[in-house]
Amino acid sequence: MVKKILLGVAAVVAVLVLGFVTLAALQPNDYRITRSATMAAPASRVFPQVNNFQHWNDWSPWAKLDPNAKYAFEGPEAGEGATFRWDGNEQVGAGSMTILESRPDERVRMKLEFVRPFPDQCTTEFELQPQGGQTLVTWTMVGKHQNFMSKAMCLVMNMDKMVGSDFEKGLANMKAVVEAPEAKAGEAKATPAAADAPAPPSAAEKAADGTASPAAVDKAGADTLAAPAEKSATSPTAETPKQDR
Repeated sequence: MVKKILLGVAAVVAVLVLGFVTLAALQPNDYRITRSATMAAPASRVFPQVNNFQHWNDWSPWAKLDPNAKYAFEGPEAGEGATFRWDGNEQVGAGSMTILESRPDERVRMKLEFVRPFPDQCTTEFELQPQGGQTLVTWTMVGKHQNFMSKAMCLVMNMDKMVGSDFEKGLANMKAVVEAPEAKAGEAKATPAAADAPAPPSAAEKAADGTASPAAVDKAGADTLAAPAEKSATSPTAETPKQDR
């Protein structure tokens, strides 16, 4: 009797395991996770936040998970070839990001490599779409399941929900950074008003320092000579004093 029960339990377990393996094997080879947010800031203010890794900790959803994490920056400070490496606790793991493509105020694409908690590689991309005075920022991660275990993990946890929620937090943090008053003030300071620009030199000033063309010099001279003549022509004629006879 006991033997029959054990055989029955074993058969059920085998069916469950076989079903799990079959479902895992049928999982798609590719995955794609994407989230978007609209920010009340021009693309020129948003772009440096993703194009320069040294700004990432200002808004990254993982920055506060391990205050003792180690970071390293390699290559150029920003743009194509810039590399960011991190090594932290179990929550942040270890890995690196390298910018592969950088289009100012439009797009940044990078290679993302994980070392811990498990090795993996994928591509991450940020797209910026101007919408009047605002910018639609779309954060996307695409990759392939490297092996059977990677597919099996998708059956026990919702990868889109887990990673997607981090993307949503990161975009919300970035929105707060680029919409902050100090960010707007810094941008205004970097682009002074046209009224503050010096006035262009006059033709006479150019003639004095020799930068004006001959025609401009002749015109400036003619104008200078004409001015006293006009003044003389328009001034009242002095009355000749009468002589006593």
